[in-house]
Amino acid sequence: MDDHRVQVAGTSVSTWHYLGGRRVGSPATFEVRSPLDWSWKLADVARGDADTARAAVDAAQAAFPAWAALTPAERGVHLHRLADAIDAEVARIAEVECADMAMLHASLHARVIPRGAANLRNYADLAVAHEERTWSSKGTANRVLRMPAGPAVIITPWNAPWLLSTWKLAPALAAGNPVVLKPAEWAPLSASLLADLAEQAGLPPGVLNVVQGRGEEVGAALVADPRVARISFTGSPEAARHIGQAAARNLVPFTAELGGKGPLLVFEDADLEAAARTAAGQYDDSGQVCLAGTRLLVHEAVHEEFLARFHAHVDAHVLGDSRDPATTISPLIHPAHLERVAGFVDRARAAGDRVVRGGQRAEVAGVSDGLFYEPTLIEPAANDHEIVQREVFGPVLTVQSFATEQEAIALANSTAYGLSGIVFTGSAQRAERVGRAVRAGTVWVNTFLVRDLTAPFGGMGISGIGREGGEFALEFHAELKTLQILEGSTRT
Repeated sequence: MDDHRVQVAGTSVSTWHYLGGRRVGSPATFEVRSPLDWSWKLADVARGDADTARAAVDAAQAAFPAWAALTPAERGVHLHRLADAIDAEVARIAEVECADMAMLHASLHARVIPRGAANLRNYADLAVAHEERTWSSKGTANRVLRMPAGPAVIITPWNAPWLLSTWKLAPALAAGNPVVLKPAEWAPLSASLLADLAEQAGLPPGVLNVVQGRGEEVGAALVADPRVARISFTGSPEAARHIGQAAARNLVPFTAELGGKGPLLVFEDADLEAAARTAAGQYDDSGQVCLAGTRLLVHEAVHEEFLARFHAHVDAHVLGDSRDPATTISPLIHPAHLERVAGFVDRARAAGDRVVRGGQRAEVAGVSDGLFYEPTLIEPAANDHEIVQREVFGPVLTVQSFATEQEAIALANSTAYGLSGIVFTGSAQRAERVGRAVRAGTVWVNTFLVRDLTAPFGGMGISGIGREGGEFALEFHAELKTLQILEGSTRT
């Protein structure tokens, strides 16, 4: 009986957990509504608890020996099958993800959902291509083995649930670790589709488990389970501190990709049109992007010209239904988040910061219960003000000017965050100097959001712990063993 399934944008989606290869309900549920129009109720979703968490880890633990015993190539066959299943369902997944968290449908269909298949293939192939380190030392033959670690708990945020779920579970599975995936309660539905596709692709029961619910309930129980071998989290620094404490009690390796307050530096020798276009693009997904360059730092000699070009690009933005190809700025995820964003702007006004443009909620024709906020630019009265120092995670940028390269770098590095930075300059020497000096895990020069899946990704300061991407993620999900054999002591 499929009474646990609902229709979302024409696609059947299970509202139950996925544990050990089967769907499991919970006595309690939580409501999921669409940010496209808050009057649109999508589903009542099973609300996990400590018992659900225990059952999920039970399933992963039971699946671990057989999954770990497979070779990387054998695990890779499973991951490629799952990638193929994703490719065949891109359109349906994009429709559900758009309804659930309101990212622009065009981006989801063309780029974001296909990236899930690319994540799986990339890590499957990287694991197969891995070469063990071998050497001779003091009369012994040495090898470094990369061994599966055990069940991995993966906790993903609401702003990019599909992309980040596949980005995180792919290296864990490729390394030999069964996964318990806990999606954010504000946008859990694409994770449920992923479980369906895993079953369709023949992934062994218990290798991928999906648990829905609130962080303080099921999430806390998952990360506290002593059988969990790895924890990977993307979200806020506040939540990461709680998860880190639980991981520390069990001495479990923990990686966290957290918030950002990225600088976007524009020097006097920059291509101002490209810089302004990129700056206006930071309003993409209503600014709900941790990598966004939200602090515009512009050389005083080109400040006015840059802003004129920037405003022209922002004027061309269209707030609207994310399914409409004409829309360039989507709604915010949830009424509570809309209140949070508005609160930042209200407090900035009260602190004496100047709202250059925007600064209020927006109405969109045809949307009865919208969650829109105008693209906003604020000129802070001081660099230590909250609007400069804290992540808003909405369509709110600040703009400041600088006179020298040293001042620009000082401003860029003046927050506790260090996830990303963007630099626009025509000088190769300056690109090298400033790129090195900006304190961030990723710095783009004269471009933005170009990602190589083999590159390390993560943040400094309160923007994160550890690195994901490529071999870095595979090493995180492994136990490294040095095997030493006395040379000449064994025979073939």
